[in-house]
Amino acid sequence: MKEIANLARIVTLRRARQRPLLDLDVARLGKEERLMQEVATNPEVTAIQLTKSLYGTNSASNQAAMRQLRARVQDKLLNHLFFLDHSDPRFLVSRRYEVECLDLLHKVTILFLEGEYTLTERLLRRCARLAAQSDFTAYEEQAMQRLRSIYAAQHQQNKYDEVNARLLVLRQILAVEQEAEQIHLVVVLGTEQAVAKRRAVQLKLPAYLARLEELYELAPTFATFFARYRVRISGAGLAGRYKDIIAETEAANALLQQGKLNARRFDQRFNQFMNVYAHLRGRQPEAGLKLAEAFAETIHPTSSNWFYFYEHYLLLALHAREYDAALTLLHTAQKNPSYGKQRQGALERWELLEAYTELALPAEQLPLRRRNQLAVFAALTVPEYSRDKRGYNVAILVFQLVHYLQQRLLEPVLVRLERLRKYQQRHLRDAATLRSRTFLRLLLLLPEAEFNPKELAQRDKALLATLQQAPLAGEADAEVEFIPYENLWKLIMNVLRQGGPQ
Repeated sequence: MKEIANLARIVTLRRARQRPLLDLDVARLGKEERLMQEVATNPEVTAIQLTKSLYGTNSASNQAAMRQLRARVQDKLLNHLFFLDHSDPRFLVSRRYEVECLDLLHKVTILFLEGEYTLTERLLRRCARLAAQSDFTAYEEQAMQRLRSIYAAQHQQNKYDEVNARLLVLRQILAVEQEAEQIHLVVVLGTEQAVAKRRAVQLKLPAYLARLEELYELAPTFATFFARYRVRISGAGLAGRYKDIIAETEAANALLQQGKLNARRFDQRFNQFMNVYAHLRGRQPEAGLKLAEAFAETIHPTSSNWFYFYEHYLLLALHAREYDAALTLLHTAQKNPSYGKQRQGALERWELLEAYTELALPAEQLPLRRRNQLAVFAALTVPEYSRDKRGYNVAILVFQLVHYLQQRLLEPVLVRLERLRKYQQRHLRDAATLRSRTFLRLLLLLPEAEFNPKELAQRDKALLATLQQAPLAGEADAEVEFIPYENLWKLIMNVLRQGGPQ
């Protein structure tokens, strides 16, 4: 009971003057609870609207009161972060264990400062065990460092020596893990840059992988394994070796099943996602779509990767020619409350995904308002992505071209064909861009054949064969195909059979 008595004393003496949490279950809402409820219901509500709602008028004094209220509510909502439920299996598996380590470290810091060494020691031992079981070297190192301070203060030489020896080992392991993480982050950051930088990273990959192998031999922990695993996958993606990605994910899953990977750390969702991604890029959309359907149940809608996964899920539906399913997935994503909070680049990709999904559907399925929005998008003179040659220029121009073919407008079609021809000459000269180059050659047949589908059917055979046989391009070079070029050509031929542009 002494420890509880000490805790009671600390809490009584150090408690905050104001209640640190909002009462989420109170029957009669106060201003703080009403503010939280209103912004949760309508995230776009303005400060003026809230002031009028909570205080009646938008006077200067009420505005000042509103600012103070908002600050209090924000502080209390931050305090609620200590009491969230992290047990949902759709979250990152390591999340609950990492939060538990951090929670223990926070508590022992307060207890240590209060001089409560007995309970601090026991909680630090628990934290160190949890961190070791979960392969969180950094948190185990922090726990051991604090334990060493306690034993030094209490003149417990034997315990000090024991913890100090472990601390030295942990710091050596941590240095290795940090180097591995640095290599991993350099590669990940490089693969998200423009084409030239991705190619530069690709050239350095053999050296990076060799060093990661050395680091894994020095410290075979989860952190060094994970860095090596991620860089292997990134390298295979950049080079277009999508079968290697599937093999890597299946090998990692086998290690997990054999108990050779830490189940508290290995993110099966990422592994499953990369398997889905590899099926998409490796031209196996039907199999990938089945995997995505199963995987969709395991990822939480509030996860930061939910939208990224749904991009690929929707692309698989488009590639498998499941256009109605693609429309359903599009609407599912748009209904997610966080849809509008994505960064601008992600929102632009979703705009293209929406445009291509609707391009593949009969016009009568679309409301008039949306048809008008597509007309505005098709009228853009300069693509939003023109400064970052990452595959979207061709996608935008091709969408615009097909849209105007559907509208049977000759001049805008010819303008887009000319822009595609110039883009091909400037940016699509490498061997890895063969598919995009071949498809643009198909498109340039349109005016040569005077948009006659029968003549085009006679002249497109060789180019279609080249398109089918073109090797898979990697992320470092490939243009994004929202709908595979073969299927886009079929769509164009169907449009022309209904009538050419005038």
